[in-house]
Amino acid sequence: MRRFVILFLVLICFGCGKRDGDGAKSELVIFHAGSLSVPFAKLADIYEAMYPDVKVLAEAAGSRHCARKVSELGRECDVLASADYKVIENLLMDEYADFNICFATNEMAIAFSKQSRMADKFRADNWWEILLEDNVAVGRSDPDSDPCGYRALMVFQLAQKHYGVAGLAQKLVAKDRFIRPKETDLLALLESGEIDYVMIYRSVALQHGLEILELPAEINLSSEKFAGFYSQAKVPVSGKKPGETITRTGEAMVYSVTIPKTARNRQAAEAWVELLLSDEGRAVMEACGQKTIVPAIADGYEFLGDDIKKYCTERK
Repeated sequence: MRRFVILFLVLICFGCGKRDGDGAKSELVIFHAGSLSVPFAKLADIYEAMYPDVKVLAEAAGSRHCARKVSELGRECDVLASADYKVIENLLMDEYADFNICFATNEMAIAFSKQSRMADKFRADNWWEILLEDNVAVGRSDPDSDPCGYRALMVFQLAQKHYGVAGLAQKLVAKDRFIRPKETDLLALLESGEIDYVMIYRSVALQHGLEILELPAEINLSSEKFAGFYSQAKVPVSGKKPGETITRTGEAMVYSVTIPKTARNRQAAEAWVELLLSDEGRAVMEACGQKTIVPAIADGYEFLGDDIKKYCTERK
């Protein structure tokens, strides 16, 4: 009898997993880029309807900050999704993650409101002149925390070359006083009128109903067609180790997702990634303004489960 009691207790311990406050559900912890907040909230509703015994706990931050929570702070998460596939490649592979799946794209734009200073004069052929006006406040995110931050700087560099305006990039960088850890942190400042224009992803501006100035494909980091031109933009950012610096080179932007090796709820994590890559998941991403990559492209393809592999192709 005692043997059966012990076995029963062991099974309970292994079956519990992580619990929320009421002890009823297991938890799926997701670290993700701020620009994925809206589509991932929609996906969480779908996921929890499919798996009612799992509670999704999503935590948004700059993608580089997300990765450092795992690599430097030792925090555990089950899924990590980045706005730049290079973040996972540079900061997590191979020590903290076995695979890196590229699943969506985006583009840089400038968001503003009808109350923004000089909004009535803000156009595709003079946007940089408006941003440089003394009474105009501009915001962007921190390049060391968030890919949108270094992509904003890349846009400035590419704009200087595209429009042929000497010294433009340096002037735009010097103008920015409002810098926050992630691009979505700037939305409240824009809505309150404290800042007038934000360098941001087009998808985020669409999701929040903001006015958008769309930038030409030559500088908005959206198209592989301009890969050669994009590669002229280079921005130094903090590296994998404290004090180390690496250089990010301009390229068409690609989002990616992984399951860290330290994931405690791997089965639930694999189900999330499968949902994200499925037709239903892609429809959510597209509705939120992000084009999806079909099939998704995976580094570490051999480490994928069969249910995820069917949505992926191996990076050549």
